[in-house]
Amino acid sequence: MKIYNARIHTMTDRGVIKRGFVCVENGKITQVSEGMPEEIGAEDIDAQGSILLPGFIDAHTHLGILENGLDFEGDDCNEASDPFTPHMRAIDGVNAMDYCFTEAIRGGVTAVMTSPGSANACGGSMLVMKTKGSCVDTMAVCTAGMKFALGENPKNVYNGRDESPKTRMATAALIREGLHKAKRYLSDCEAADDDTELPDYDAKCEALIPLLHGDIKAHFHCHRADDICTAIRIAREFHLDAVIVHGTEGHLIPEVLAEAEVPVICGPILCDRCKPEMKNLDIAAAGILRKNGVKIAICTDHTVIPVQYLSASAALAVKGGLSEEDALYSITRGAAEILGVEDRMGSIAPGLDADLQLYRRDPLDLREDPWYVMIDGRKGFEE
Repeated sequence: MKIYNARIHTMTDRGVIKRGFVCVENGKITQVSEGMPEEIGAEDIDAQGSILLPGFIDAHTHLGILENGLDFEGDDCNEASDPFTPHMRAIDGVNAMDYCFTEAIRGGVTAVMTSPGSANACGGSMLVMKTKGSCVDTMAVCTAGMKFALGENPKNVYNGRDESPKTRMATAALIREGLHKAKRYLSDCEAADDDTELPDYDAKCEALIPLLHGDIKAHFHCHRADDICTAIRIAREFHLDAVIVHGTEGHLIPEVLAEAEVPVICGPILCDRCKPEMKNLDIAAAGILRKNGVKIAICTDHTVIPVQYLSASAALAVKGGLSEEDALYSITRGAAEILGVEDRMGSIAPGLDADLQLYRRDPLDLREDPWYVMIDGRKGFEE
């Protein structure tokens, strides 16, 4: 099928095609061209001059793992019985039938990273998934990150139980201990000549091996500048591919982040300063980071901000000084690059998943929603 007569924001070096068409076959984009197609079929879509964008990507959420309108019954986000749980997997906590997936699609969000929470020094593996489907196994794209947390959250959870970690020092020490154990475990596995010499199976160490190999990224929940610096310090020690999640005070140390070449997933933005470490929350943060050469994405941290307000969060960052081009990039191609899935999504180019959406007017206008959304070449929503 084809979507034609569209203004195409490719999010690639091709920039904006003022009037063109996109061909889709078997869930993939096969052609992106200027002008009109030679043939138009009954199933093809006339965009009528609408803006065609890649589907939005929310780079950090708890979608499906914190369910709509439920308290404990639908909260599968934090296994707070142990402060170091890398063997937890977000995929096992997602309820694909949660109504918020429908709201995500209607807001143009076609993919998200969903994550364990930040109660633990290490919370578990994070999942990139599409927002359409009835079973998370068919929605899953990949495991793209391991969740770590620094700052107030682990301190508050375990201080209330009179357990470690009670301090930032203890949280960092737990992370280092776990990573050192995993390194030794991996070394012992590689040195073993046969199965009889393998070390006893350790689920936590096994879960960290992809991180040590560089196959997935280390996502550090950080708000304060000192926690951001600790995350960078730990990443350097263990040669981890690090990402800062939230980075509320990142704009106070942009030169540190730029020098370390560590990206920041900014957000939530559309919220209050709900705890002390967020006292320097500023809508100008994303723009300041970008102007200093830091790669960014914008997130909702759903359910903190409902996932359908991802574009509203990007619009607020524009109000704070981020360019409109960078704002759109931060919830499409930029988010895909930070998550390591730019070969699947985030732009409009041949070979990528057909995750597309159409807007009649400016997609960053708070009054606008997409009138058509496609995920993997199939209709997700039509006005």
